[in-house]
Amino acid sequence: MEIDKRIKSFVTLGKFLKQFSSNRAIQSDNSLNTLFFNDFEELIKKVHIYNQWFTEESVRNALAALAGSLKEDELVEWISNYIQQLSEDNSPKKVAVIMAGNIPLVGFHDMLCVLLSGNKFIGKLSSEDKYLLPFVAKVLMTIEPEFVEFIEFTEGQLKGMDAVIATGSNNSARYFDYYFGKYPHIIRKNRNSVAVLTGFETTDELRLLGNDIFQYFGLGCRNVSKLFVPKDYIFDTFYQSIFDFNYIVNNNKYANNYDYNRTVYLMANHPSLLDNNFLLLKEDVAYASPIGVLFFEYYNDLETLNNRLEYDKEQIQCIVSSNSSVSHSIPFGQAQCPALADYADGVDTMKFLIGL
Repeated sequence: MEIDKRIKSFVTLGKFLKQFSSNRAIQSDNSLNTLFFNDFEELIKKVHIYNQWFTEESVRNALAALAGSLKEDELVEWISNYIQQLSEDNSPKKVAVIMAGNIPLVGFHDMLCVLLSGNKFIGKLSSEDKYLLPFVAKVLMTIEPEFVEFIEFTEGQLKGMDAVIATGSNNSARYFDYYFGKYPHIIRKNRNSVAVLTGFETTDELRLLGNDIFQYFGLGCRNVSKLFVPKDYIFDTFYQSIFDFNYIVNNNKYANNYDYNRTVYLMANHPSLLDNNFLLLKEDVAYASPIGVLFFEYYNDLETLNNRLEYDKEQIQCIVSSNSSVSHSIPFGQAQCPALADYADGVDTMKFLIGL
């Protein structure tokens, strides 16, 4: 299948998915809507039955992010970096993709890469996210029937693949490496994202940071789980700016995690614990904070901090800040809006797939 046809198929898919974002505009007289619209709406509204973290808002946010990336100009610009290799007449390889289930449709980008690289996708779904991606794939195969021969989902043992992409925890990464190390592979481990504050942020900027912290309940690797703040930083403005996110505690799973962690920390009489009744701030050198908790750490100067973050880059997915002196940082509010070339763990998935 020609690369232009593959790209146009995903562009059409993006237009379909855009209708299901929070600010959706429904297309009329659309054959895809006749086939899929009502069923997809129903799935979006009931998928939380299978995974309570997958609220309707979270699913619609994920769909909006996907639709925003599936624009023809963005896809063409991204693929242009690989077009010479893609034009070669290579036989497709079978790529097994073992997916996480921490946020809705988290495995979509890997499926996109596999298919646009001309390879065959074998999806091993997480039990936490079993329904959304197969539905989206069904829409894609209706848009372009040639994809039927390139897309497969399996619940059984993986076999017959030529390469593996696996995403999981540091513990599962050891398991993946043991079983799939003999294949060409990408094996992803735990990563977290951080924010660097200077004390001069506006209320609007800190409110955007709230999106980076609370979207998807903090479950994604691109969610900010730790703040770096200057010495003597006062958190009053930060807490005031994120107050509108207090509704998050209405989710039972989030509330249970928040209550549990607060109890543990209070029983331990932790000296540096701040609380606003829906988010705990705890001074800690670690990067991975529990649900309902945001770690923070003081820094003395940005140069030293930049060196620290560079040293720890294998643990960090992205850095958000309003200060351009913070190396490799992106603006507040953009953590959950990765570009197509913002690969998980910094590993170029397309380059890997084309090189098989």
